[in-house]
Amino acid sequence: MTDVKGLTQLGAETRIPASPEEAVLETVPYTRGEGPAAIVRFTCPEFTSLCPMTGQPDFAHIVVDYAPDARLVESKSLKLFLFSFRNHGAFHEDCTLQIGRRIVEATKPLWLRIGGYWYPRGGIPIDVFWQTGTPPEGAWVPETGVAPYRGRG
Repeated sequence: MTDVKGLTQLGAETRIPASPEEAVLETVPYTRGEGPAAIVRFTCPEFTSLCPMTGQPDFAHIVVDYAPDARLVESKSLKLFLFSFRNHGAFHEDCTLQIGRRIVEATKPLWLRIGGYWYPRGGIPIDVFWQTGTPPEGAWVPETGVAPYRGRG
């Protein structure tokens, strides 16, 4: 059984953090074992944040793939972290990179990539991609499954 000592959010009544900076990403131990690294995927198809200029909501489909080393992201804390962007004003690029970097900081994975597929603002969809390097040798890294924006096309 996985050691969950020290977790403050899992199994507890929690509130959405007021900001991404206030949010706590918790982790749990992970044993890699032999063979190629596993790839873990988190998908948030209804991510929201606020435009820092207009205060209008922005929407994205976020896909995070990572190869854990010794720590896994605890999914409830990740959900609360992602929800904390709902009242956070930042550009698409900043939101996407902040998510990726916070997960890297918390878990120190072998590898991570994030894709932020943002819905159009001003008629232009913005997609943001970032990764920490080359995927581990032998790891199966599937396509994200998110089609490019086509509008009515």
